[in-house]
This record gives sequence, C-alpha cells and structure tokens, in this order.
Amino acid sequence: MQTTPTDAQNTEDVVDLLRAQHGRIRDLFDEVKNSDGQARKDAFQELVRLLAVHETAEEEIVHPSARSLPGGDGIVDDRLAEERAAKEALSELDGMDTDDPRFLPKLDALRVDVLTHARAEERYEFDRLKDQFSPAQLKGFAAAIRAAQATAPTHPHPGTESAAKNALMGPMVAIADRVRDMIRDARQS
Repeated sequence: MQTTPTDAQNTEDVVDLLRAQHGRIRDLFDEVKNSDGQARKDAFQELVRLLAVHETAEEEIVHPSARSLPGGDGIVDDRLAEERAAKEALSELDGMDTDDPRFLPKLDALRVDVLTHARAEERYEFDRLKDQFSPAQLKGFAAAIRAAQATAPTHPHPGTESAAKNALMGPMVAIADRVRDMIRDARQS
C-alpha cells in the first residue's frame, strides 16, 4: 500500500512533504467514509498507518525544531495535546469493526479533529519553519521525516507524544505493530 502521493515521495522540502501527506490523509478519510466492506477496511488500515507514522515523525523531527522558534513551546504543546486526543480516538476506532454502526460517526468526529489539527500545524508550525530554516535544512528535515516514518509504529499509541518517548518506546512498539500487520494481512489473504 502506498501511503503518500508521488509528489510527497519526490519532494525535498519537509513542509511540502507534510502538506502532501495531509492531503492524502484528507483523501483517505473520504475514501473510508464513501466505501464499504473490504474496501472500507483497506482504506481505514491505510489511514491508520499513515496517521501513525506521520504523527510519530512530526513528534520526532518537526515539533522539536518548532520549539526553537519564538513562541514555539506553546504552539507545540497545543499540537501535542491534539495529537494525543486523536491517537486515543484512532486507537478506539482501530479496535472496531468498520461495519459497526458506531464506526462512521466516530470516524467523522476524528476527521474533524485531525483536519483542524493539520490546519493548525500548517499555519502555526509549517509556515514558520519555511521562513526560519534554509532550503538545505528543510531538505534535511524531509530526509529525517522519511527515516523516522520508515521505522515508526503503524498504529496509534497514546501517551508517546514526544521525541524522547518515541525514541525510547518506538522501536519495540514499531516491531510489534509491523508483526501484527503481517499477521492480519496473512489472515486476509
């Protein structure tokens, strides 16, 4: 499964990469909402994975960089609180059957929260990063984001919304998540 559009895979700018991923997240929410059966399950699994790896990478790379900017601590603290709430909601949904009548209303509430969060990141973090860091630094951040996403957990884990907690718990949790995904995929085949 591809988790980012081609332009996100080819961009060398961290802000462009993350905005493209936000676009893919919006598309996946629509795909889950407008499908059913196995198509809904598949789209939801892709959404869970993308949200998990995207947020982990932001927590490890983007937020620490944004903290260095004037007023950055408050901005990042607000984003981390939003991320924790979203992880809790996503974790609940991740344990539900996508055909459960409660699934779509809960998914819609999560969609509103995640898209509001993404807009706040774009406005308060990404634009400032673009202004404060050089193209070479933004390119370095994009490479770091890709590396973080390659080894990130693939399911939400509320309570790990910091670079230090991700570094401490992330590798073990990522392995467990990826084994869980392989078993799930094998069962579905």
